[in-house]
Amino acid sequence: MALQNSRGGFRRPPIAQQTPHRINDQIRARMVRLVGDNIDNPRVVPIDEALKLADEMELDLVEISPNADPPVCKIIDYQKFLYQLKQKQKEAKAKTAKVVVKEIRFGPNTDDHDFNFKVKHAQKFLEEGNKVKAYVFFKGRSIVYKEQGELILLRFATALEDYGKVEQMPKLEGKRMNMLIVPKPKKK
Repeated sequence: MALQNSRGGFRRPPIAQQTPHRINDQIRARMVRLVGDNIDNPRVVPIDEALKLADEMELDLVEISPNADPPVCKIIDYQKFLYQLKQKQKEAKAKTAKVVVKEIRFGPNTDDHDFNFKVKHAQKFLEEGNKVKAYVFFKGRSIVYKEQGELILLRFATALEDYGKVEQMPKLEGKRMNMLIVPKPKKK
């Protein structure tokens, strides 16, 4: 069903937001296991008694574990519970390290000075905790130097032995020979 808006177009009706947990009258089980800080001893009670208890405390009856037999419920302030859940998820997301892959490009005939310059950059990237993807790009007929390209990448890996380890050995993919180096774990 589409609703017409004031400009003559159509819009969808708003979708009611579903809560991730069943609360109060949404709980279908006849018996529930009550647990929580405000419950003296965890016990199995009829749903009516649990709802009455929650109403007396002016809190919500929230189904925490619907697959248990009988379902596990807590008497808590649902909005506060959702807020705390969101905070925990936010903290967990902040703790996960974002992996950044830095690329370093070589030609099949890269000079020593350029090579050393790129090694210094790669050392800095690995010290910062980033992965380094080194590749040799073969233009036109320079693909005949693929052995030389592989030697450059292997030399690059040995120059960075103290900072990282090779995750993917040199491999030719089209006109590029790729190699991936990951940083060594930091010692505490």
